[in-house]
Amino acid sequence: MKKVVIGVLGPTLDNGFDAGRWNIWRPSVSLFQHNDLLIDRFEILYQQRFSKLAKQVIADIGTVSPETEVRKHVIEFADAWNLEEVYGALYEFSRGYDFDTEREEYLIHISTGTHVVQISLFLLTESHHLPGKLIQTSPPPRRDMGDPGRYTLIDLDLSKYDRIAQRFYHERDESLFFLKSGIDTQNERFNRLMEQIEHVAVHSDLPIVLSGPTGSGKSQMARRIYELKKLRRQISGEFVEVNCATVRGDAAMSTLFGHKKGAFTGAVQNRDGLLLRADGGLLFLDEIAEMGLDEQTMLLRAIEEKTFLPLGSDREVQSHFQLICGTNRDLRQQVQKGNFREDLLARISLWAFEMPGLAQRRDDIEPNIYYELNQQMKRTGRNVCFNKEALNRYLDFAKSPSALWCYNFRDLNASIARMATMSPSGRITVEVVLEEIERLKTAWTYDRNQTDAADLVPLLGEDALHSLDRFDRVQLEDVVRVCRNSRSMSEAGRSLFSISRQKRKASNDADRLRKYLAKFGIQWRDIASLGD
Repeated sequence: MKKVVIGVLGPTLDNGFDAGRWNIWRPSVSLFQHNDLLIDRFEILYQQRFSKLAKQVIADIGTVSPETEVRKHVIEFADAWNLEEVYGALYEFSRGYDFDTEREEYLIHISTGTHVVQISLFLLTESHHLPGKLIQTSPPPRRDMGDPGRYTLIDLDLSKYDRIAQRFYHERDESLFFLKSGIDTQNERFNRLMEQIEHVAVHSDLPIVLSGPTGSGKSQMARRIYELKKLRRQISGEFVEVNCATVRGDAAMSTLFGHKKGAFTGAVQNRDGLLLRADGGLLFLDEIAEMGLDEQTMLLRAIEEKTFLPLGSDREVQSHFQLICGTNRDLRQQVQKGNFREDLLARISLWAFEMPGLAQRRDDIEPNIYYELNQQMKRTGRNVCFNKEALNRYLDFAKSPSALWCYNFRDLNASIARMATMSPSGRITVEVVLEEIERLKTAWTYDRNQTDAADLVPLLGEDALHSLDRFDRVQLEDVVRVCRNSRSMSEAGRSLFSISRQKRKASNDADRLRKYLAKFGIQWRDIASLGD
């Protein structure tokens, strides 16, 4: 492969016109005086006002390395210390140059020009706009006449450096462990999700949507993302959390965007608002589907332009924050119903992650039990643990289909807290576990009956519901409950027919479920809209 060097003329270090110039070290000329570095072509970049010096340097290169072809490129920037100007000029060169990486190897010379020039060349090489390695030259120790000094090649492909790569992997693993609150999770799907969230959290400041059922950990994940970014000095402001379901009308506008004194009845003094408080930090809008359309309009502008108007003010204020939104609803369905702005959804959902419920992560229940026990100890100062038989009994139940985990990790947290309270000796026994299991079953049966009965009324109507045999009603209630806790008809079908599908050579669980629901005049979209 041909060896090609790209370098910027150094008006100071490369300078020299009389015979004495051969007694000094000139980076752009000395580069061609190394016997073990044969360069086929030199792309020299210079400003028009240094044309005379460029002509002299090119002539001297021809003297020491006549086999090297030199090509001239004029680039212009008014101030060699202005990063925007210098980077822009070098970027335009890189965009217009016809690189041939299959036949040519490129070396980017970073020993000449101002520090801004060198930094710009480094950045363009790191981003592969200049697809090559860096070459750094340095003068001889004693500046002996005729000594070209030394050169060093620097490959910015960090994946080739084992120790550096290992540090990156270790740092990523630490970040993942941090996001998971130190819990050694086993669920493959959840672990892949954490890897994606970690990468986005570290490399992007664009909005994120965290969806998932109540109690799946959306709020905690948002805070951990903030803490990770704060730890890496990527963010400096506060973590500001707002539950959009608790603020409505003027109160919502004032809470989010602030107000001026006298903006409405009761506005007796100025108020900054939470968006301004989040300046430089992270704003977490939980239950964003509950936000009113007027607030959505102002939020969209605040995201896009980083400015908004407090109530009663004619002067805009600025706030730069990263936004994370939480929801347990399908925002696309909310758009179709006219309850959520489509342009806002497009703006906030560049990164969208669905947090699975505890029932979808049963293999992570055991490490979460240990985590909850540790949190309980921090809160109360008491060290409580299970005896072996009690732990096995609790895990057998917790991982079984009988454990509904209606409120996900909130259920688990409350369950561990109750058992710890009922174990004054510091040991959770089988008797305590059995009592807790019955307590959970009772609570879930009540919640399920209340929910399922309420679900069937809008689906069937009062008359049709009362005309069902109890057998059909109980079965239909369970099917609807599974559907509501599933992301798609296929997922619901796999859960409902998990045993019988193993006996079939070919199975279409979604079609079986569709036909079952059709007997009652129910469609999937009817179930998906429940609770909206």
